[in-house]
Amino acid sequence: MAKIQHGLGKGLGALLGGEDISQLRKPVGYINKEVATTGGVKTTADVLRIPLSMIEPNPFQPRTGFDSEGLKELADSIRTLGLIQPITVRKTAEDRYQIISGERRYRACILAGMDMIPSYVRDADDQGMLEMAIVENIQRENLDPIEVAMSYQRLIDECNLTQEQMAQRVGKNRVSVTNQLRLLKLPAKVQHDLKVGLISVGHAKVLLGVEDPEVQEALCDLIIRGGLSVRQLEQKVRELGKPEKAPREPHELPEMYYRLLENIGRYFGDNISLKRSDSGKGSITIKFDSDAQMAEFLKALDNR
Repeated sequence: MAKIQHGLGKGLGALLGGEDISQLRKPVGYINKEVATTGGVKTTADVLRIPLSMIEPNPFQPRTGFDSEGLKELADSIRTLGLIQPITVRKTAEDRYQIISGERRYRACILAGMDMIPSYVRDADDQGMLEMAIVENIQRENLDPIEVAMSYQRLIDECNLTQEQMAQRVGKNRVSVTNQLRLLKLPAKVQHDLKVGLISVGHAKVLLGVEDPEVQEALCDLIIRGGLSVRQLEQKVRELGKPEKAPREPHELPEMYYRLLENIGRYFGDNISLKRSDSGKGSITIKFDSDAQMAEFLKALDNR
């Protein structure tokens, strides 16, 4: 899909129109989720609604300054769309929770006047149980595409898994996982509309090929207002400007390459890149931090 740049040949206003569709967007309130009470947490995978009075900031939060204008904008978005991405907390007492991640979202929720905050409850005492709970949650059939993408991201962030390891846990190929995670790069409005079913995953993939977030949002409005199919949306994108060469989506590599990256990654982390053409030719680049790191790698090879 072509990347749409600024300076489009045809004005957005003329092509998309200016009709207000905000009444079609309802806040994502997670009203169907359980409310956390003093009865204890039943799951570490699903979203709970926790009363604001039970949540406290993390005293070890390294970030001390929050842009007031940015917080106000996020609060306005939450009032309109709801909190798309829940915060993550841990239980510290019978009716107390402490923020692990998401303090900016927490502060914006306060500004937005929310009395319940959608939250993941992290049980930090048992990594394996957390991982199993998240994987089990992903396998449910009633998750929307954004919930699935956020669950994938939780496995990476909270369970310290690589994308390849995470793909194995959920029984998906790595390309499918990568494409699912890309949905989280969409603007909040577009994520909201995908989450509640106003647009499809096919629409979202086309919008990911558009560079400008404002254009993404405008096109999303047009999909909803005009009932555009994916093909019609692709045509609209072409009308907005001369398309550049479409970026290639990640293609599936032979399994041996994933095993190679996994093995080398034990010694060099993410400092590895692999390029391979369809004919099988390619290159591997490794960046290392010290002679000691390379010596450890060579020692491992000698011991095989």
